[in-house]
Amino acid sequence: MQEFWNTISKYPIFLVGIIGGVILNALRPLVPLFKKPLTAIALVGFFVAAFACLSFTLQAMLGLT
Repeated sequence: MQEFWNTISKYPIFLVGIIGGVILNALRPLVPLFKKPLTAIALVGFFVAAFACLSFTLQAMLGLT
C-alpha cells in the first residue's frame, strides 16, 4: 500500500511539469514580437484587453458585484 501512495504522490509533480511545458511552448512564438516596441505594446494591450473581457464576462455570468 505504501508503494501505491508513493506512486500517486508523483502525479502532481508530473502535472505541474506538463502545464509548464504547455505554457512555455505557447509563449515561445511571442518572444520575438517583444523585441520591437510597437508589437510589444500591441501584445501587452491585447493581453490586458483579453483579461478584462474574461473578467467582466465571468463577473456578469456569476452575478458578482
